[in-house]
Amino acid sequence: MNSYFYLSIAIISEVIATTLLPATLGFTRILPTLGCAIGYACAFYFLSLATTTIPTAVAYTIWCGAGIVLIALIGAIKGNMPNLDTIFGMILIVIGVSLINMNAKPVC
Repeated sequence: MNSYFYLSIAIISEVIATTLLPATLGFTRILPTLGCAIGYACAFYFLSLATTTIPTAVAYTIWCGAGIVLIALIGAIKGNMPNLDTIFGMILIVIGVSLINMNAKPVC
């Protein structure tokens, strides 16, 4: 399968787990805690599959950058609007991830 597909699953899993994190109430609620743990486990598993052909630094950069932007968008949908500095920072993250991805060489 395509490594970028695996990377996408890793990103989605990480975003789901991070979104569930506040619902765990410090890991005192079992179902959100299980969902969070499973989400992070899936994220790292699929990230490891993605790094078979995508250089680790590139895959991790994409994973982190996309996760940050998606979590911020979810926060905005929930009413936690980011300020202009945060929006500018996320634009810089997207530009940085794009530049890194354009110059990445596949792992042999």
